[in-house]
Amino acid sequence: MTFLEKIFARLEQAATAPVLREIRDGRYVSVTGGELLALAGSARNFLKARGLKMGDRCALLAPNGIRWAAIDLAMMAEGIIVVPLYARQAPAELTAMVKDSAPSLICCSEAALAAEIQKIWPGAPPVVAFDAVFAGDSSATAPPFRHADHDAVTIIYTSGTSGEPKGVVLNAANVTYMLGCTNARLDQLMSRSPRSGGQTERIFHYLPFCFAASWIAMLTFLSRESVLALSTDLAKLSDELKLAVPDYFLNVPTLLERVRARIDESISKRGGWAAAVFARAKREYLRRRRGESGLADAFCLWLASAVMFPAVRKSIGPNLKALICGSAPLAPETQLFFMMLGIPVLQVYGLTETTAICTMDDPRHFEPGRVGPAIPGVEMTLAESGEILVRGPNIFPGYWQRPAETAKALEGGWFHTGDQGEVDASGNWRITGRLKNLIVLNSGHNVAPEPLEQALAERLPEAQQVMLLGNQRSFLAALFTTAGANGLHGGPRSDVSDGRIQAVVDAVNAGLPHYKQIRAFHIVPESFSIENGLLTANGKLKRDAISARFAAEIERLYQRKVS
Repeated sequence: MTFLEKIFARLEQAATAPVLREIRDGRYVSVTGGELLALAGSARNFLKARGLKMGDRCALLAPNGIRWAAIDLAMMAEGIIVVPLYARQAPAELTAMVKDSAPSLICCSEAALAAEIQKIWPGAPPVVAFDAVFAGDSSATAPPFRHADHDAVTIIYTSGTSGEPKGVVLNAANVTYMLGCTNARLDQLMSRSPRSGGQTERIFHYLPFCFAASWIAMLTFLSRESVLALSTDLAKLSDELKLAVPDYFLNVPTLLERVRARIDESISKRGGWAAAVFARAKREYLRRRRGESGLADAFCLWLASAVMFPAVRKSIGPNLKALICGSAPLAPETQLFFMMLGIPVLQVYGLTETTAICTMDDPRHFEPGRVGPAIPGVEMTLAESGEILVRGPNIFPGYWQRPAETAKALEGGWFHTGDQGEVDASGNWRITGRLKNLIVLNSGHNVAPEPLEQALAERLPEAQQVMLLGNQRSFLAALFTTAGANGLHGGPRSDVSDGRIQAVVDAVNAGLPHYKQIRAFHIVPESFSIENGLLTANGKLKRDAISARFAAEIERLYQRKVS
């Protein structure tokens, strides 16, 4: 069976059981497997009536929701190539992707989004609202299209951190293989065999389906005996988690780091014995990880484990078996923090071009700071430059209408990830940075910015974002944003003083070689965001755009320091 046939079969088996939920205003809106198939049937009939056929492309522009999943399934069931787009992305960027992929139709949840695209590009393809897609007949349709391995299933656009986003074509073989790997790993997490069945899994999900990892996760969950609860309001994640009580859910490092900072801040504000015990318990936990111990702190760790950690764990999710984290390297300190609380954090590494995943932590054995071994059937190695190279059935066939860039990315039969990394003797990988982000000082020293940015962010939770500067300069400098940002466990962050930042910079500089020390910094009054074009759709820094936006401030920063 193909991956799509397996999903449809699973939904038929769960005809009267809930499989997908939206959380709205603190309440569930649910659909059963049969109801989701009926919604997909309505969408299939609509697409056929509009003349779309196998191999056509159709854009899907909407936030996560039940109807998003139904339309996605409908398109694939008709052999249509899905082009998922991010609803929060700048209209100009969305328009560029629509022009590049040239879909026959755009299915859109909000009229305002469509109007923006049509305003920029009067020749845009027809746009239809979700209400129209689901207004028609939901009567029985044919079995889903049976994809051949080479058939394209989707075109997902890269984030464009250092240039123009590219359309990554993923085929049926890529997706079928990946779902086999993700299901096997989740079976390990849930301690079940593929044939054993068991209690229905509860999953919470907030990451947009237009990202490859999030999309693969959605397809995985729909193929399992599970109920998937979708967040509809990022400002209410804490409340939504309490309602969903998941067994596991997918995360990005930014959220976990904010959760950690909020927990630390909340306990610190209590003061007294609670703050003291918590601080000493953390110290003892880290000691034990290094094979050391202290008698007084050991008592504090025992006390915190018995009294404090269960309460904190319950506030995040009383049934959590693990948090799953990807998209960027997670600070080892953050991973250890959750492990101390009794919540494993399992890391995943991959790119859109690798069908989202190359490595996955094994829930039975994983090492903080590393992202696990290569998934079965996938080979990974290091080039002389330190770049990670990958080959296997997860590798995409190519970029949409970009043969030269495809040939470069797949040169020598390996996919060139652009990531730097290292691997230990047991095959466990660590990601250390991006080759394109490497800062080359005019002294000739090379500096990977990510570890230093991470170290600054770890010590300065008040700062929302940090970006290192220094390419072709004589020293390193940094930009900090400190504007308000909502986290999972609290309200807006407050601004931070120059003195506080300088103290953190001094602490990070201590012990570093001279060329890695940060000599100056500038506080940016606005946050880097998707809306202002300074973050990619999945939250990564657009370093070139940020440098261009604040070119005058950066220049003054270096002139002032030199003078």
